[in-house]
Amino acid sequence: MARRAANGRCALIARCAVIGRRAAIAAMLAAALLVAGVARAADVASIAAASNLQFALPEIAAAFERSTGRHVRVSFGSSGNFRRQIADGAPFELFLSADTGYADALVRERRTIGAGAVYAIGRLALFVPDGSPVRADPALRDVAAALADHRLRKFAIANPELAPYGRAAQQALEHAGLWAAIQPHLVLGENISQAAQFAASGAAQAGIVAYSLVKSPGMEARGHWALLADAGHAPLAQKMVLLQGAGTTARAFAAFMQSPQASAILTRYGFESPAGSVAASAPRAVSPPPG
Repeated sequence: MARRAANGRCALIARCAVIGRRAAIAAMLAAALLVAGVARAADVASIAAASNLQFALPEIAAAFERSTGRHVRVSFGSSGNFRRQIADGAPFELFLSADTGYADALVRERRTIGAGAVYAIGRLALFVPDGSPVRADPALRDVAAALADHRLRKFAIANPELAPYGRAAQQALEHAGLWAAIQPHLVLGENISQAAQFAASGAAQAGIVAYSLVKSPGMEARGHWALLADAGHAPLAQKMVLLQGAGTTARAFAAFMQSPQASAILTRYGFESPAGSVAASAPRAVSPPPG
């Protein structure tokens, strides 16, 4: 009887050992899955993007997340400010500039992984809010007339010292022979998105803004616009660069930005494809102003 009791205790101990091993294995698997989940959650790519992408890029990010299960966190602002922040150590992994110059400056400073790529060509548009006394025309003729007869009090552009689209707007106004006359009337946005808000809200009677912002449903419904000829300003080739320390998700998103799916979204918002574009491969001289 003592022997049977001893055997029973041994069997019980053996069963407990098996259960213990299984529990330990289950715990290890759960821990491994948790670590993997945390690692995936931690790899949320931090992206600095020019503000003229504020409507197109969320759609691209959503398509990327559906396709890959990975996530990105996007901050919008002026390319010039982002360039300085990145040089000062801001922890971005991918920079989507509104030009090539700010991106190339980071390449020269060896803050990037590779030379980057042009992902889109932007355009300018003259936007006139509903109720404005100024008419939208691609040659800016009524802007000139409104300056002469004092209909135009405020005109919005992005700050040329911070935003590539502001610099291009200045060039377009110089090309039309209006820069000197319009300077006292300028309302400068810190970025092109803020300049568009000034124009759409009626704080300015008109403004030169990014075509991609005019194409957004909210802005299209608030006024009229005219697409400006790109011969009046330097090409708005927009370049992206991966930054030192970029993770897997940031690299995957940079590749996705060059996919047909992303290109279709950018085209819908008025961007042109860099494929085969002169603007993407070589600088182009600005046409001289008339006269």
